[in-house]
Amino acid sequence: MNESRAHTQMVRPLKIVVLNLMPLKITTETDLIRLLSNTPLQMEVTFMKLKSHTPKNTPIEHMLMFYKDFDILKQQKWDGMIVTGAPIEQLEFEEVEYWQEIKEIFDWARTHVTSTLYICWAAQAGLYHFYGVPKYPLPKKMFGIFRQTPLVPELPIFRGFDDVFMMPHSRHTEIRRPDIERVPHLTVIAESPQSGVSMVMARNGREFFITGHLEYAPDTLDKEYRRDHGKRDDVEIPLNYYADNDPAKGPLVTWRSHANLLFSNWINYYVYQETPYNIEEIR
Repeated sequence: MNESRAHTQMVRPLKIVVLNLMPLKITTETDLIRLLSNTPLQMEVTFMKLKSHTPKNTPIEHMLMFYKDFDILKQQKWDGMIVTGAPIEQLEFEEVEYWQEIKEIFDWARTHVTSTLYICWAAQAGLYHFYGVPKYPLPKKMFGIFRQTPLVPELPIFRGFDDVFMMPHSRHTEIRRPDIERVPHLTVIAESPQSGVSMVMARNGREFFITGHLEYAPDTLDKEYRRDHGKRDDVEIPLNYYADNDPAKGPLVTWRSHANLLFSNWINYYVYQETPYNIEEIR
């Protein structure tokens, strides 16, 4: 920050909006709030819901109390936005019932939000919508904890990171590096030899596309595995997740510290230090 800002006492809470597309919305809310709360900066977090889709796994009373329609929230400008994954990745984007509304929200975010995190399906959807990057089906679910390498370690988003970090993945489709490299506006900033591209940056950090789930709680993959085991033929024991790869021994958490760092770095360097005092001045 410059000298005038460093000596100015004008402070207001950062305004963060979350478009939560996950089916277990309360669980996702808890995961994200846990990470966002690690920064000492004050924040006001608002949850957005779609008008074109009614959730089936969250009580309507909860949605009415804690969520607001995009039509209401689009009148405001926001410091940061998070768009979560959704269990619809095996559908073509145009087949998703709320695709038109998603596209409208994505376009709106570019003029009303300082920096946006797109997670898992949302990352694939954003890359497809803005840059034409396709997704590809996987022969079996990418499922487990995979070692990632920061490719541009000097970026502020990686401040305090080690040379490698772990990231949970749970998906049936992938994006591929050659497609991203054809787009001059995109930069692959982290990847894994096992799970492929994990982080893509655009517009100098105004957009981050993350293909995994650093926000996951310790038991999330365990619940997914036990839910699907014996019911699907493309789901195996999540790799690098259980102690000694034994489900009876429970998860071994290896991603928590870097998850906290990434969200704190995003808030500090790409939301707080890039946002104006007056929210109406957002570019």
